[in-house]
Amino acid sequence: MKIKNNSLLKHLAKHLTCAVLFVATAAAVQAADVSGTWTWTTPGRNGGPDHTNTLTLAVDGTTLTGKISALGHGGKIVDTPIADGKVDGDNISFSVIRVNKENSVTNSFSGTVASDQITGKIGFVRDGEAHSRDWQATRSTDTK
Repeated sequence: MKIKNNSLLKHLAKHLTCAVLFVATAAAVQAADVSGTWTWTTPGRNGGPDHTNTLTLAVDGTTLTGKISALGHGGKIVDTPIADGKVDGDNISFSVIRVNKENSVTNSFSGTVASDQITGKIGFVRDGEAHSRDWQATRSTDTK
């Protein structure tokens, strides 16, 4: 009789372990809902007026796609696609590569999503030195 009980206990323990691992994995893989339109402002150059940036995002699993619409040279709004977009739980990251004449500038965005807000850092290189600045975007509630 002991053999059957031990066998049954081992069987139950095995299934319980599988169930716990499945639930833990599903919770870890679930990506934040960041789809929609997000906006934030950046200070203008040399004391000029603030500029509004618009970020449009879509999520497919853990892949993040979209574009940033921001003021470009000549005062025109320029749409730039994001690259390398990822969602990992409540964390997001992506890059934006802007090409001006013969130069390209890459900004690396990272942030944490909490409801309708993203808070994070924008990394960039200027004059050969790495810099970062804070960014905080708010989701437009009519695109949620």
